[in-house]
Amino acid sequence: MSLVRRAEPEDAEEVLRLRQIMLDSVFPAGPAGPGKPPADWHAESLPTLRARLAAPGEGFAAFVVDHPVPERPGTLAALAAGTMEYRIGRAGNPHGRVGHVFSVATDPAVRRRGYARACMEALLDWFRETGAAQVDLNASAAAEPLYASLGFVRKPDPSMRLHL
Repeated sequence: MSLVRRAEPEDAEEVLRLRQIMLDSVFPAGPAGPGKPPADWHAESLPTLRARLAAPGEGFAAFVVDHPVPERPGTLAALAAGTMEYRIGRAGNPHGRVGHVFSVATDPAVRRRGYARACMEALLDWFRETGAAQVDLNASAAAEPLYASLGFVRKPDPSMRLHL
């Protein structure tokens, strides 16, 4: 039996907690947004996340591992989440299906047990099943060895961003 399961609407608060752990490790100053502490954006995000977790066919998936400590029921140990995007096809991806991993995190109390890897493997299986020809992600230096061991390679990235 696998430790990994698809996240459900009831997991939304824990998914946000783990996402915050990931964000804090990548952006120590905090990317909550202009004038918004994390608690504010968590409350604002919760209904949308619950709705997305309740709609498994909508191009979004989150895979989780439950916390192994019995004293922490309802707590998650690890998370990997991603979306399936459509881009106009090209050579090597004529159908334009691209996976994007955007949130991988493990509770600091249970790191180095393979939970993030297990969640990533489940997410990658989901991408394969839904027809992705490639999967993109942004890697922190600490997480790069995990992603490299799964076959990810660094690419030159001319990405730019506009905040609306």
